[in-house]
Amino acid sequence: MKLKSFLVALAFLLVMVGVVAGVKALQIGRLIASGDEGGGPPVETVSTAPVTKERRERSVESVGSLRAVQGADLSTEESGMVTKIFFENGQEVKEGDLLLELDTQTEQANLRSAEAEADLARTVYDRTKQLRVNNTVPQSEMDAAESNLRKMTALVEQLRSTIREKQLRAPFTGRLGIREANLGQFVDQGDKIVSLQSLDPIFVDFLLPQQLLSQLTPGRPLRVITDVYPDKFFDGELTAVNTEIDPVTRNIRLQGTLSNPGGLLRPGMFGRILLSLGEASEVTSIPLTAVVAATYGDSVFVIEEKTGEDGVTKTVATQRFIRTGRAEGDFIAVTEGLQPGETVVSAGAFKLRNGSVVEVNNDMAPRPERQPRPEDS
Repeated sequence: MKLKSFLVALAFLLVMVGVVAGVKALQIGRLIASGDEGGGPPVETVSTAPVTKERRERSVESVGSLRAVQGADLSTEESGMVTKIFFENGQEVKEGDLLLELDTQTEQANLRSAEAEADLARTVYDRTKQLRVNNTVPQSEMDAAESNLRKMTALVEQLRSTIREKQLRAPFTGRLGIREANLGQFVDQGDKIVSLQSLDPIFVDFLLPQQLLSQLTPGRPLRVITDVYPDKFFDGELTAVNTEIDPVTRNIRLQGTLSNPGGLLRPGMFGRILLSLGEASEVTSIPLTAVVAATYGDSVFVIEEKTGEDGVTKTVATQRFIRTGRAEGDFIAVTEGLQPGETVVSAGAFKLRNGSVVEVNNDMAPRPERQPRPEDS
């Protein structure tokens, strides 16, 4: 009985081994057949782009920050309690506008008293002057009347000056920030009340390497691009070049001036600067995505049609090393290694090697742009 069961199990095991061996043999046969039919590695699907020639303005790119042409934290010259506020947060004001007043009741009372004393002193002076013409009074009395008039006039001016020092006025035209003081609050001399910034025009400060110093002359046009307004460009010009170069970084500080209607740009904002260095020149250009970056150098895959020994023409990607220049949008300049009219792989280069057979499909390839504006930026 046991022998019979053993024979049955052995027979079943032999059948299973035979089935598995047959399946594997069939799979290997199919792979061999497919290799014979294909004649090599699988064909890779890629997207391509032409190598073009275009005119580009000679320019240099940097990053910088915006700064108000005039900006100040306003404060009063005297201490006191805030009794009147004449402005709203973010308000546009003109030079000389009254913004805030401190308590001046005591000074106002003293001023009225001093003005009365000054009027009396002037009356005494005028009367004494008339009497002195007729020699009715001595010269000493005339001198005393004149001295008292001057003293009282100076006291009036002193009190008026004290009252003015307890008033806060706009020193220039601009836009106010958020006030730091409230009605009834006691403020000390020099305490910040509100920030005032002049926003149109506005400065942009940035750095460039010393090698460009000979080309950095005031008046050159520049453009500022900021992520806050991706659809806008702000044009201006280079207005100042610093007189010294940083001894550590070997960079020179530059300042541009931009028109800023509506105050869209704000001090402290970050921006990308494109500074023109002269007339436009012709450059060879390809999409940035075509460049394969590596530690030993940048390269691209050039599309070529090659005929094999069997007489079949295939599309082949040949790797070629290049030298690149300045990038502009989704494109980059090529200074060496490519000629206009050639075609390079713009998408899918990461999966290629020199001599790979490829199939070109540009239906789904993204289109590079000179001024890219991502939807989620």
